Amino acid sequence: MSSRTRSSETESDWRETIDDVDAAIIDGYQSGFPITERPFAVLGDQLGIDESAAFERVERLRADGIFRRFGAVLNPPVIGSSTLAAVKAPEDRFDEVADVINGYRQGNHNYARDHEWNMWFVVTAGSRAKRDEILEDIETRTGCTVLVLPMLTDYYIDLEFPVVNSDRFARESLEDGTDASATRISEDAAGDLSAFDGALLLEIQDGFPLTRTPYADIAANLTDALERPVDTSEVLEAIERLRDDGCIKRIGCIVNHVVTGFNSNCMVVWNVPDERLDEWGERTGSLPSVTLCYHRPRRPAQDWPYNLFTMIHGRDQDVVDAKIDELAAEYLPVEHERLYSTETLKQTGAQYEALVDGE
Repeated sequence: MSSRTRSSETESDWRETIDDVDAAIIDGYQSGFPITERPFAVLGDQLGIDESAAFERVERLRADGIFRRFGAVLNPPVIGSSTLAAVKAPEDRFDEVADVINGYRQGNHNYARDHEWNMWFVVTAGSRAKRDEILEDIETRTGCTVLVLPMLTDYYIDLEFPVVNSDRFARESLEDGTDASATRISEDAAGDLSAFDGALLLEIQDGFPLTRTPYADIAANLTDALERPVDTSEVLEAIERLRDDGCIKRIGCIVNHVVTGFNSNCMVVWNVPDERLDEWGERTGSLPSVTLCYHRPRRPAQDWPYNLFTMIHGRDQDVVDAKIDELAAEYLPVEHERLYSTETLKQTGAQYEALVDGE
């Protein structure tokens, strides 16, 4: 469904179903969820309610679609080799091309965008060689040249932001700037995971069990998978370590941004002078209106001059366009293009079986 044209009938009602405690959970626990044997008891203490009430509220918010899931957000570029890519799919073969791309388990996102390069997708594999093999196979099977744009520098990447507000765009109510220090990303990343860590990532890739004892339940499932006893403390230690190593980005309640009103989302690409890239990337990534900011390579042979990518999430397209105008006038006074998504063709998490198996 188009992110530009989606109706607001779902999001118009959700605020009427929540109170101040729900709001505190929604905006306060998108990350930093307790890593302890009984996390909902800790959550309840922090909110002034008991464990059962804390659990039941998260359970209800998940059932109502405010949360997409509960658990860990994993970090594919740290665990494997990932790239954004695009093709110019002929209109009369658009669905055929999408079916080919969506058929790869290593493909986890695919969007139609209003641009000459009209189909944008992500491939994440266990190695750069496997990733490139898949991209070559897509070219062969579709007859479409692939524009390959791996992330080279991360300035700011996180879809965690307050939603219980009347903000026009994501993170508007956050007054302080964000740390947008340049972080280089290797195309040859490999997590070098132990057998236990690999099994754990597979177990939690689609979320934690939504129970009062999620970590104990993960341990029980791993006991069956590994055919050896796994204690809850082993799971807690491993999750903390994987978070510290960057394999896990955050742990919390993953908000459904479309349902909560941020359904006008635009990818903007900028042609930034190379000598200003880090300076301007860090400055732009620190702005509250910017939810994603990263450096990808130019591809002059394919008439792609852009090297800085930003995402703006807003509740209204006119407001998003006005914010992009402001960015262009005050922060990034360079050539740019706006690529609104027109249809979600595939949206899943990276398939970690492929990464753990090196595929």
